[in-house]
Amino acid sequence: MTCLKHLIRKITTNVYTITTPQQFLRQARKFFKKHPDLKPRFAEVITKLQQDPFQPALRLHPLTGRLSGCHAVSFTYSYRVTLTLLVTEEEIYLLDIGSHDEVY
Repeated sequence: MTCLKHLIRKITTNVYTITTPQQFLRQARKFFKKHPDLKPRFAEVITKLQQDPFQPALRLHPLTGRLSGCHAVSFTYSYRVTLTLLVTEEEIYLLDIGSHDEVY
């Protein structure tokens, strides 16, 4: 788990800053306990988000309804990460991780 904390605690790059609230870290711990095989894929998604969150491969899309104002990216066909993207401040706040039904 220390590797995961290192990846997502608060990472600053040349372009975007990834910020993870404690609630997200708890959810991620639970999620990766059930799905340890997805850690490398999640690391790829975080790296791509830091470089350019608008890459087509991430399938970044705005959410509607009660999650209006948030965005989501897919990191597998079945699993998503919801996030708040503040483009002007170049900050990305990770909010949730889980299956499509869990995060929406």
